[in-house]
Amino acid sequence: MVNTGTSGWNQSLLFVADQMATQMSLFLIFHYCRHTVKCFIIVQPHMIGEDGLFFFLTPLCHVLFQISDEEKGYDLDLFCIPKHYATDLERVYIPHGLILDRTERLAKEIMKEMGGHHIVALCVLKGGYKFFADLLDYIKALNRNSDRSIPMTVDFIRLKSYYNDQSTGEIKVIGGDDLATLTGKNVLIVEDIIDTGKTMKTLLQLLKQYNPKMVKVASLLVKRTPRSVGYRPDYVGFEVPDKFVVGYALDYNEYFRDLNHICVISESGKEKYKA
Repeated sequence: MVNTGTSGWNQSLLFVADQMATQMSLFLIFHYCRHTVKCFIIVQPHMIGEDGLFFFLTPLCHVLFQISDEEKGYDLDLFCIPKHYATDLERVYIPHGLILDRTERLAKEIMKEMGGHHIVALCVLKGGYKFFADLLDYIKALNRNSDRSIPMTVDFIRLKSYYNDQSTGEIKVIGGDDLATLTGKNVLIVEDIIDTGKTMKTLLQLLKQYNPKMVKVASLLVKRTPRSVGYRPDYVGFEVPDKFVVGYALDYNEYFRDLNHICVISESGKEKYKA
């Protein structure tokens, strides 16, 4: 397979020289960059030429920002880290600026797909509150500065599914409003991290009882773990390796929510703040 020579993915035409490709109707193309971003593309036949096939590229799903297992992150000394956490962290994994830039892109994708209807944005507390606030700020900016805008209301639910650094997969609802208000509504659930996926699947089953019109899930992080049940949210900020990360409102027994950056907690940090 040979690219036409363009430097980016804006080019819509791909040339396939391999004659064996004529026997296939769909292809997946992978693109990599600094943080191993995988862009999944569906390729559809356009026409047959003398030397092979020409294909048009059509987006199959949202761009997935996948951080590889080999990514080491950044030295703590390069960032402003609260002194009381100086010995409790290994590295800065995702800097605050990168989080905000990715969140802005997700806001555009959400508005494109859900922007024709009134949205109830459901924040999963506590870990989701920073991502929720920043995501809604970007959506509100799009509402102010585009020809099309939509009304948006907010609601909150608080869940507990972690004990120390392990996801139990069992939901304990310890706060939140009456979910019956979601009946007939278009709901956007905003979560901080999907680990095994058990908690979100259980929550979606719970919401189903209240008959919302539509439910989509936006998660800042999705953890790449063998414990996963295979659930994937509709909108993903970053796919990360199976490491316990804190910061940007993600906690370890209520600590580290006051970090701007997403960091990898050290073993000494886990021991220090163990329940």
